[in-house]
Amino acid sequence: MVRKVPFKKFENVKYIDFIKVAESFYNAALLADENEYYNAAGVLIIHAAIAYADSITIKFSSQKVSGNSHYDIIALLKNVLPPQYKNTSALDHFKKLIDHKNLISYSGEVYKKHDIEKLNKHFGRFMNWAINLLNA
Repeated sequence: MVRKVPFKKFENVKYIDFIKVAESFYNAALLADENEYYNAAGVLIIHAAIAYADSITIKFSSQKVSGNSHYDIIALLKNVLPPQYKNTSALDHFKKLIDHKNLISYSGEVYKKHDIEKLNKHFGRFMNWAINLLNA
């Protein structure tokens, strides 16, 4: 059964702006990492991934999630992507990033360099899939 998620409509061309947002977040994450602000770097990496996911849903369906759960983005991606573009592995990498969102932001957990390296691995794999999909 297809899961319904709350969404907001966007003009299809708006996906390009979300790509720019994703790039901006990731470039800021690199600066934060370089300056050893690891929690900030992690939050920015996660938000870069969310912006890439939003750009995909906008491109393919002119909508993005409007609810409070970032996990809804995964459901929307599954709902709107044509079968030939679905990639379970990429979505798993995205889920692992979302799993860190509350931990890194609200738990008081202090992230270290190795934590950011792990997030970067997941982000890189998700980003590569997203960029290929957005350029298709």
